[in-house]
Amino acid sequence: MNKQKFIDKFLRCLFILAFFKIIAIIAQLFHQSFWNVIGTLILFLIIAAIIFFVIVGLSDKEKDANHGGRRGAGGNSSYIEGSLFDRIRSKYEELAEKYIAENDYKKAAKVYMNLLQDNYRGAKTLEEGEFYNEAAVIYLRKLKNKSDAASCYEKARQYKKAIDLYVEMGQKEKVGDLYREINEIKNANTYYQMVVDDYTKNNQMVKASLICRKKMEQPEAAQKILLKGWEEDNDSFNCLNNYFANIFNMPTLEKEIKNLYDKTPEYKKITYLQALKHEFKKDPALHTTTRNIAYEIIAEKVSNRSEIINELKYFNPDDEVILKDISRYKTGRNKMFRH
Repeated sequence: MNKQKFIDKFLRCLFILAFFKIIAIIAQLFHQSFWNVIGTLILFLIIAAIIFFVIVGLSDKEKDANHGGRRGAGGNSSYIEGSLFDRIRSKYEELAEKYIAENDYKKAAKVYMNLLQDNYRGAKTLEEGEFYNEAAVIYLRKLKNKSDAASCYEKARQYKKAIDLYVEMGQKEKVGDLYREINEIKNANTYYQMVVDDYTKNNQMVKASLICRKKMEQPEAAQKILLKGWEEDNDSFNCLNNYFANIFNMPTLEKEIKNLYDKTPEYKKITYLQALKHEFKKDPALHTTTRNIAYEIIAEKVSNRSEIINELKYFNPDDEVILKDISRYKTGRNKMFRH
């Protein structure tokens, strides 16, 4: 089939399809409003006209080429087909961009989905136009994308629909957040507790405590989780550090520092010492207690770990004598080993 015959056949098919499409649009009057049907009809006629003029332009070019002599007889018709569809696609793209520029996002989305067969861009266009419910339907039914659909339902404040999708995806914390958003605190805490349980099973005690404290508003439960992590050696330092950080009353904190130290086994005292360095800087009211405990730990460990003597400077930042004593100790120890 030569190029001209292909164009003529395509043109005839276009008229036939256009005829049936117009009948189908008019038939929509039985279940849609008059102006909605008219809008759809106008959109179709514009698009049909664009296609028609593109094809006529190609037909004229082909006739001119034929009058100038047949070259490459039996040539490949795929080139003309590709050129035709590229031009049509380009016109669709321009039309969609025009509608977006006019803030007519629904028409632009129809062009993307119905004419360019691009459901994702159609859904994104609806989302950009803040037609969140419509976008969610496309994401869910056409693209099977629960995540974007849930996000759109959330933006549309269709929280129950969003919750159902997040439950299906296993996003428990997000489910809790949305139940909290609609003030269903009991349901929110049920899902937050699931998240806490998952974190504790994976020894992520600090994360579990943050959910308890900030989202469930249960500071005592959060402290118990941190204490458990410290005692069971699950991220010990961070658990202890966060445990102390959540005590805002200085006398209470000082008392807790003493009590926990009394229960600390020997192998964890170095970790305890590192935590004390943070507490020492927190408030002058803690200086005496933290310094005394630090001295005790350093004195116990220095015979086996001589480098621990350097920790003294953190608890005496302005004492130059301490720095000299540390230097003399290290010098004397080095001499002892040399002899």
